[in-house]
Amino acid sequence: MPRNLAHFLLKDLGKPYPFQSKGGGGGKSPSDVLDRAGHAQALLLAIDVLPSITTEGLPGLYLEVTGRPNERLKKDSLDSSGVELLRYDLGGENGVATEIATVFATAKGIEKLRKKIEQFRTENTPDREKDGELIPGRPKNADLVQSFAAIIEAGLRALWRSPPHKFPGDADPVYWEIWLEPESAEAFIQQAAGFGVLVGTDRLQFPEDVVVIGQATRDQLALAVRQLGGVRALAAPTVTADYFDGLDVAEQAAWVNELAQRTTFPAGPDAGYVTLLDSGVSRAHPLIRPVLAVGDRHAANSAWGLEDTKGHGTQLAGLALFGDLTPRLQDMLPISVNHRLESVKLLPDAGFNPHHLLGAVTRDAVDAVEVTARRRTFTMASTTHDDTPHDGAPTSWSSEIDQLAAGVSGDNDDPRLILISAGNIDAMTFGAGHYLQTCDHPDSELESPAQAWNAISVGAYTEKTMLPAGEPYTALAPSGDLSPASRTASWSSQWPLKPDVVLEGGNWAASAAPPPLTHGWLSLLTTHHNYPLRSFCFSHDTSAATALAAKQTTELWSDYPTLWPETIRGLYVASARWTAQMRSHLPLNPPKGAYASLFRRYGFGVPNLERARRSASNALTLIVQDEIVPYGLSKKTGGDVHKEMRLFELPWPIEELRKLGNSQVTLRVALSSFVAPNPSEASRGSRYRYASHNLRFKLNRAGENAERFMARISKLADPVDGPPSEEDDSWEFGSARRDVGSLHIDQLTCKASDLARRNLLAVHPVAGWWKAKALLRNALPTVRFALIVEIDAESVEAELYAEVHTSIAAMAQAQIIIT
Repeated sequence: MPRNLAHFLLKDLGKPYPFQSKGGGGGKSPSDVLDRAGHAQALLLAIDVLPSITTEGLPGLYLEVTGRPNERLKKDSLDSSGVELLRYDLGGENGVATEIATVFATAKGIEKLRKKIEQFRTENTPDREKDGELIPGRPKNADLVQSFAAIIEAGLRALWRSPPHKFPGDADPVYWEIWLEPESAEAFIQQAAGFGVLVGTDRLQFPEDVVVIGQATRDQLALAVRQLGGVRALAAPTVTADYFDGLDVAEQAAWVNELAQRTTFPAGPDAGYVTLLDSGVSRAHPLIRPVLAVGDRHAANSAWGLEDTKGHGTQLAGLALFGDLTPRLQDMLPISVNHRLESVKLLPDAGFNPHHLLGAVTRDAVDAVEVTARRRTFTMASTTHDDTPHDGAPTSWSSEIDQLAAGVSGDNDDPRLILISAGNIDAMTFGAGHYLQTCDHPDSELESPAQAWNAISVGAYTEKTMLPAGEPYTALAPSGDLSPASRTASWSSQWPLKPDVVLEGGNWAASAAPPPLTHGWLSLLTTHHNYPLRSFCFSHDTSAATALAAKQTTELWSDYPTLWPETIRGLYVASARWTAQMRSHLPLNPPKGAYASLFRRYGFGVPNLERARRSASNALTLIVQDEIVPYGLSKKTGGDVHKEMRLFELPWPIEELRKLGNSQVTLRVALSSFVAPNPSEASRGSRYRYASHNLRFKLNRAGENAERFMARISKLADPVDGPPSEEDDSWEFGSARRDVGSLHIDQLTCKASDLARRNLLAVHPVAGWWKAKALLRNALPTVRFALIVEIDAESVEAELYAEVHTSIAAMAQAQIIIT
């Protein structure tokens, strides 16, 4: 029988069987028995025509299991002894959805699968009695077997995790990103050359994968995969996005000297550092030389030079130190720069890294600079469009960023603060319609690795709209709205929406005929790498915005040097707000779901450094830095359980809140923790298992005591994949937005008197891949988290700060820091 004949025979078996209903009987009529037997026989025939693992000497078979049209495939039941679930995808056409799973099955696994189908065909579960009525048993393994429509041997495409159109289409040798099972990785690498697959030397290590680059034709790789096994996924190698050069602007060296003379630079070695992972930084510029020591320039590859021949890194350096130079040159005021620079060249001077794993290059860059222990803000404005569309799911590069931030990769195991640009839209994609239609289009999704959970992803907005009189252009974006170049999140709520914040990225000039153009009046001014031939150049888009964010976060960290990277991230992002122009896109009295479009474009909005830095008399911020053991083993059953929860009785200014009575106050809560990633779980369709751990916060309701509050939380400990269920707790953004990623922020506005009775805040764990019994037998993991709580009475006169300051001074615990 041809290999695909069984698949063909199954196409007409799309109707549901009477015995499929969980509340029904066992299918006793002749037609039911025929359907049941026919379905089982077709599946057994599909297994019979598979290649013989024993005869052909194979380690196992890659199988593609297709679900029935518009029905759920029981993919989790496939992941059992001898059968490993590698990939899950949702396909279909003409409105018919089809779920597809790719698995690797050993000979033992295939026999177990055959046995389950045989049991389905011939055996029923025992009859049972309910309400005095005898309920016939159902076919054994019915839920699993009935969900199958086809079982065939999988090809390379079934392992492909990049966009389908990027699958190699010709017979020539090409480069492949090969994801290997760790225990089989070395064997595959050593034997692959015998099949014509040339594997590079770079490696990326993840909890369930070793990622390498290989060069081969499709046929060569297919044969190696089939004969050697151990391959978990395939993808297109990533390369970085092209850098842009600033527009030419001739400036006099005297302007530079004047600005340098009124600038105070840090003198001591204890200053914070902005560490630029970019094209290098030129030390020749007088505005950079005082804060960039000779020994603080590095390269990811020791064979590369240290000078900035492209100019991009030097542009970012000027912005990270001074911000936009245009007002600095005009105000003539003294300037204080309180942090220093480090530079790590991430890209070679000629071309890009075409055949290397960008995650490995980034890790090498981090290792190169961490020879000295310092307080660093890692800043990277390099992204790739080659992973697009990723739909928000992790890639090898974004996963490595998450590992570096969490301190589980690199030579140093300390957590790291990492900022990444969202990537830029090509001006040629803009047509005659409204520019936000292009920015919101799926083709404009932000570029990898900006979807990394632990990084601060930075987009761009603009307030630059002024153009010279008489020019035939208008500013494309209105003041306070999205910068036209800024990429957005176009995926579903399953993955965290990015960017996190937006900062000034300039505007574009539009005329009657597209495309729009960059313009000097709508750009930021910064330092040029060819000083003294040129002193200044223009900068714009998300690279400029990321450099500005690096400046702000480093200044914030310099104010509070004892805070953790997780805390600085939470404090900075939580300070962001949407502009009035951004909020104009909301309907009147917006429901929770209406905020999704704003989050996709602007994240949480524009950060306010002053809000992050200081409390005021009518606004205050509380910070908790703590640890939690999220998972443990049950002493009774030996199974995995949620071990700890943190319950905080907040030192609310009770008397002041009561005085305010019915006046409205806003409570904003942020919970920040760095997770260790497991990208293989993400490819199985589980967002909760991508993270080592997941934490959530909950606030008690007015009048809810601690006992009832704890009981309510215990019901929320094990979420299932899919949209989170909303609770009517008056939170503005809602759990669908809040309970994703590793940074959780929400706010509520209520009567001050009601908030006075809501003073219990809990941090509790939900599922993560560390919640596995095998892992917990070795050691119980401890994770850090930062909790930021802000009360804002806005225009109402109140002395919130004074009362809370007195309460904290009297507290025995010192885990709450007040800013």
